[in-house]
Amino acid sequence: MSDSKKTPLYQWHKDHQGRIVDFAGWQMPVQYVGIKNEHQAVRERAGLFDVSHMGEILVEGPKALETLQWLTSNDVSKLKEYQAQYTLLMNPDGGIVDDMIVYCLDKNHTKFLLCVNAANEAKDWEFIQQHNKGAELRNVSSEWGQIALQGPKAMEILARVYGDDVKDLAGFYVLPTPYKGTPSMIARTGYTGEDGVEIFVKWDQTLNLWEDLLEAGKSEDLIACGLGARDTLRLEKKFPLYGQELTDATNPYSAGLGWVTKPKAKDFLGRDKVLAEKEAGIKQKMIGFELIEKGVPRTGYSLISFDNQEIGKVTSGTMSPSLDRPIGIAYIDAGHSEVGSEFYVEIRSRKVKAKVVKTPFV
Repeated sequence: MSDSKKTPLYQWHKDHQGRIVDFAGWQMPVQYVGIKNEHQAVRERAGLFDVSHMGEILVEGPKALETLQWLTSNDVSKLKEYQAQYTLLMNPDGGIVDDMIVYCLDKNHTKFLLCVNAANEAKDWEFIQQHNKGAELRNVSSEWGQIALQGPKAMEILARVYGDDVKDLAGFYVLPTPYKGTPSMIARTGYTGEDGVEIFVKWDQTLNLWEDLLEAGKSEDLIACGLGARDTLRLEKKFPLYGQELTDATNPYSAGLGWVTKPKAKDFLGRDKVLAEKEAGIKQKMIGFELIEKGVPRTGYSLISFDNQEIGKVTSGTMSPSLDRPIGIAYIDAGHSEVGSEFYVEIRSRKVKAKVVKTPFV
């Protein structure tokens, strides 16, 4: 524990009864008043998340665009100034190093910010340096805190701190705007499926902004939320989590991420292998399912066909706080992946009936 990293809000979390766990080498709050209450606050009003553990990497200079076009699956050249893009960092074998958001900070495509997963920050940094095409690279993760304000009341609350102009920020765009005289950036992005923003703020101003937002949101009962609610919220939207739905061996098409994979627009690392696997026929597909019988699906549980063959694995599962029924994400043999297909989930040697459903769940 002594080697674990701490965000600039660590002491605040401890002082406010946040239950601290180790996550990707960081001491992070998993919950405060309970996952279900925090989850529903985001769906109905607004919730505040400390995401300062996420990594930030700057890619700059005349070779910035060329580098990112080579490293990522999506077409970075389509980005306008201050536009954001969800994309995949690809490896030479056609697998996914990480999923991330690219922010274009210059109309000439000479400055980009990458927001990468906390668990992959060191791996990503090393990989990007190794496959750099001549861009200027800086790992600025230690300079920035990050706060996610999510929910239907999020923009109203944000405007009380930053001014009404922030309400005009379009989805998947970022607005550089100062906070108390220091640099900050507001991105209309998030990982909950609700409206809201992710705010990049200087490390030493993160606590001040956190407390200002909580004060501004008092009339909407804004509450702090932990990693537990963040996970159930993203699961209800079938948003993938790296390390569970996505790995270094995952083909983007298997994960349903063909929409951020642009092999016709450009070449990129692993492109030929990604396409070869697609053309050969994707053997397993990521699906959403719900249990028909009682139980809760958990990561690693096997999926069993009615003729007793193992046909897949659960990657994420929970009792949905919004639906009050057990749901999950899994990779399943392509022949069983159609909506309505039924199978068993093996839960502690007990076979529980389940079916593929349309997603998002909520």
